[in-house]
This record gives sequence, C-alpha cells and structure tokens, in this order.
Amino acid sequence: MEKIQRKATKMIPELRNLSYERRFQSLELISLEQRRLRGQLIETFKYLNGLNNVTMEGLFERDGNVRTRNNGQKLLLRNFKTSQTMNFFPVKIAATWNQLPENIVSAGTVNTFKNRLDKFWLTNPPPELHPTNSMSLTP
Repeated sequence: MEKIQRKATKMIPELRNLSYERRFQSLELISLEQRRLRGQLIETFKYLNGLNNVTMEGLFERDGNVRTRNNGQKLLLRNFKTSQTMNFFPVKIAATWNQLPENIVSAGTVNTFKNRLDKFWLTNPPPELHPTNSMSLTP
C-alpha cells in the first residue's frame, strides 16, 4: 500500500522531484503507520469507554497510580517475555495512550476524540509504534 501512495504522489507534476516525506507534507497526508496508530487509539478509546460490544476484561489494565501527572486514564505498561508479545495490541498502544493529554482521552464522543487527537498531532507529531524504554523484555 505504501508503494502505491509513493507512486500516486509522484504523479503530481509539481511534487515529482520532492522526497516522499516532502510530498506527504505538501499534500497534508499522514503515513499508513500513523493512520494505523490513529485507528488503534480510536479503538482503545472505544474499549475504555464501553463503546464496543467487546469486553475489556484482560485487554487493558488501568494504572491506579494517582501520584504522577497523567491523563487520568493511564494504562498499565506490561512487560513482555518475547519479542512477538510486544506487537500485541494492548502492549504496543499503552505507552502512546499514556502520552496523550487529558482533554483528548476524556472526550465525550468518538468524533470529539478524533478531532482533538488530529488537532494535537498538528503540533505534536505522533510517535513511532516501537516500544519505549519503560517497557522491557523480561528474561
């Protein structure tokens, strides 16, 4: 899919000689990885607010630590034993979710959440989907 986007953006004569990243910036597009991350955050919002027909039991665990500054809906970061586990949805999304400001995660509706997330990302580009240093591979 990424290859198709690369070719499609090169078809625009004014952008043909620009790098892939510059073409995306000029067209105000986001990468497929960022689009996937956005979708995962939307699904996380739905799970945490009971807007899905799926039970959240065991999927996410809220962090009860109220001593630190956070967004009010902080998720517990899990350690994982294998490198495959770090690709599980709840493991890879928790660190990103925890970095979102409170006004985004406390949105009343899905559309409000989406709009606030998009607005936030205009000035704070989304992080990569790789685990952070706070999550570690345990022996």
